[in-house]
Amino acid sequence: MTTRETAIDLAEAYYDSGEFLADLRRRVAFPTQSPPPDGTGPLRTYLTDELAPAVSRLGATVRIVDNPVPGAGPFLLAHRHEADDLPTVLVYGHGDVVPGQDGRWRTGLSPWELVVEGDRLYGRGTADNKGQHTVNLAALEQVLAARGGRLGFNLKVLVETGEESGSPGLHETCRRLKEDLAADLLIASDGPRLAAGRPTLLLGSRGAANFRLRVALREGAHHSGNWGGALRNPATVLAGALAALVDARGRILVEGLRPPALPEPVASALAGLTVGGGDDDPDVDTDWGEPGLTPAERVFGWNTLEVLTLAAGDPAKPVGAIPGTAHADVQLRFVVGTPWRDLERIVRDHLDAHGLSTVDVEVLQAVPATRLSPDDPWVGWAVDSLRHTTGKEPAVLPNLGGTLPNDAFADILGLPTVWIPHSHPSCSQHAPDEHLLGAVAREGLRIMAGLFWDLGERRRARPGAVSGPARMRPLPEVESWWSTGTANP
Repeated sequence: MTTRETAIDLAEAYYDSGEFLADLRRRVAFPTQSPPPDGTGPLRTYLTDELAPAVSRLGATVRIVDNPVPGAGPFLLAHRHEADDLPTVLVYGHGDVVPGQDGRWRTGLSPWELVVEGDRLYGRGTADNKGQHTVNLAALEQVLAARGGRLGFNLKVLVETGEESGSPGLHETCRRLKEDLAADLLIASDGPRLAAGRPTLLLGSRGAANFRLRVALREGAHHSGNWGGALRNPATVLAGALAALVDARGRILVEGLRPPALPEPVASALAGLTVGGGDDDPDVDTDWGEPGLTPAERVFGWNTLEVLTLAAGDPAKPVGAIPGTAHADVQLRFVVGTPWRDLERIVRDHLDAHGLSTVDVEVLQAVPATRLSPDDPWVGWAVDSLRHTTGKEPAVLPNLGGTLPNDAFADILGLPTVWIPHSHPSCSQHAPDEHLLGAVAREGLRIMAGLFWDLGERRRARPGAVSGPARMRPLPEVESWWSTGTANP
């Protein structure tokens, strides 16, 4: 008799036998950089030669779909249908990685070769996202084996190859193939856990909006001795503009950029959670940001305004001259309820009110925030599953502090979204020496085998809902940098 424990045992054996490392080693060796430096060939090959056979082993019908954006990488779509009265899950991942940064990895490491040092599995994509979708696909395969060729639910798989360059074409593909991608629930894995040893659920992501402040007063620079006191300094004006937006402790001073109060389910989910504390984590500045909030509330429940760059003159070779121009790139990370579409007007009005009309404001990129309420029935179901498998209390983050293309699934497809990350905060994601922790990957396999087994035990479209087809929640379509193909936020 096969049981939930059978599926979990098979998942553990897959890791312990070395099969996980073998699969990950092959996948890391594909140089699926995004944006692709020499065309989309490696991206397509990764889907056709590596992932398509793995997904086909799940009994799914696989097809490769061209990207509607010229020059962007393709998508893998797959569907396994078992019965009309079973729930349908959409599983998402991305096969592209950030540039390898060859030569910047420490001696003995390479972005395109899996290197194992103790519990650390080094290689580009080990944490983001090849290791994570390898965990999920393998867990599905073990559940299929444990149930004798059945999952107990309908499966759809979507893998894109452009997430690291802004997910070009993802939103349009979701619109065009909305019926093909219809499901009851999205389950995906990306981003880090709250801590390496803490199973975590992410229910969405903070939005992000990048804007530029620019002060252009005159052509060229002028001697600071001969003209100092007679010419307005654009760098000084810019510093005043930044100080008008955010104070020296990181508190946002623009009322329109501050979020609504924390909803009670969000506050409850974040109560007692700790940010940082890992061996390689930076020390948290507990007195930074919005007063009266914990670091967890500031990262996962509030907005932050970050200065990304400041430029005036030549920082490498300063001279005694008043620059003619200065600019700063600023980023607003924001939660649901923030009027991000009105960002430019809000900042413009605020600067004008402070006598800073010479500061130009230009919004460069934006992606909306998403958040499934922590009291959604799917969340309770997933928490119970993770707790049952691990014996640990999962951390429930109403949204990732960073940004994912979750609006494609939550807003366009109308799905409740549950992300279960299999990485950790100090994985060097997007940097040299990227690595996955073997212990996290192994536990992730156990978690996902248990979760998919539990999904196969359900006979209703949604926990707590009336049996039958899932109802799509109509939400407005949005345009963001995910559909313009710009840099990953």
